Amino acid sequence: MLASLLRNNTSLPRKFQNINLSRRLASALLGCLLIPVSVLAGTPQRMSGYKVLPSIKRGNLEVFPVVGARPHDTSQLITLDEGVRSGEVTVAEAGDERGLVRPGQVIPPRRHAEVNRLVLYNNSSHPLLLLAGEIVTGGKQDRVIGADRIVPPKSGPIDLSVFCVEPGRWVGSTDKFGSMQAQMAQPSVRTPAMAAKDQGAVWDNVGAANRRMAEKVGADAGGMGGATSYAKVFASAPVREKLATYGGSEQDQSSLIAELRAQGAVGVVVAVNGRVIWADIFASTDLLSKYWPKLYKSYVAEAMTSPHYMQAQNVTEHDAQDFINSFDGVHEVVETEPGVYRRADITGDGYRVFQLTSLLWRAEFDVHITKMRN
Repeated sequence: MLASLLRNNTSLPRKFQNINLSRRLASALLGCLLIPVSVLAGTPQRMSGYKVLPSIKRGNLEVFPVVGARPHDTSQLITLDEGVRSGEVTVAEAGDERGLVRPGQVIPPRRHAEVNRLVLYNNSSHPLLLLAGEIVTGGKQDRVIGADRIVPPKSGPIDLSVFCVEPGRWVGSTDKFGSMQAQMAQPSVRTPAMAAKDQGAVWDNVGAANRRMAEKVGADAGGMGGATSYAKVFASAPVREKLATYGGSEQDQSSLIAELRAQGAVGVVVAVNGRVIWADIFASTDLLSKYWPKLYKSYVAEAMTSPHYMQAQNVTEHDAQDFINSFDGVHEVVETEPGVYRRADITGDGYRVFQLTSLLWRAEFDVHITKMRN
């Protein structure tokens, strides 16, 4: 590992080599122990190198495409939707999995199902990319994944950190979990899961989103499939019809994806009610395209359920560009799974950044970056 770090370090100007090497060595060594690293003020400036393009506007939602100078090859990565659809990725309640036990190994005791824990198997020959905010439905409750990560091929059982998005149910609707292919948790639900890691806040925001959506579409709880289930609310017919008016229909999505591909977009900056609130940036246009239908509907859900703010002026490209010009902060926590991924949680002035970096191939690169306004 040390030799690899020394080799990879030679591409930098000499005056930066020692700094870069020491930081990477510290991250790798501490990552082997799975100990978070806190880096306080003084972290070098992280210039993003991304450029914002003119926005796509739908009602009180504006989405600014983002292009990057250097896209990466992400063809080996599979998504949760792809893995579940093929049957090569499975998810189970913590107390239901049988585990993988090698000859001579003691069989671990079975545990009861837990609200904030699921178990995943990646039986495919490809690394699996999981995004915070993806919803898995089924089991005793629907859950939302709380952190980005990469799961190596042919691996499991993997403990997943999740949050319930269906308060009030703890009875198995089905033994099998599936992915909510049409929807991802909206930013106001992703935020407490990713940043605060607060189950109570997730439930509060789910309840608020469900209530506001019901008011928006003029439907009662029965018409929306049960008011406590975030997944069922957003999969209900009244909500799907309303989402379509924001450009969420399949035809509109095909057109938007084609436009993003033509521009070479690798991500977007999101503004609601004239205020920049969020950014999702990927390593390639292909990855953005795979996640786009789910992401876009999550942005629409945020626009539909957000209180309106009084704005003196509309958001501009300059505002969106300022939001992604740097990802530096005053505090940084890094967690590493050696040889697989590095995940950084960066706190800045009025924002948080979550940065997932692949360590699977010879060249390290950022697979997904989320930036949220506090």
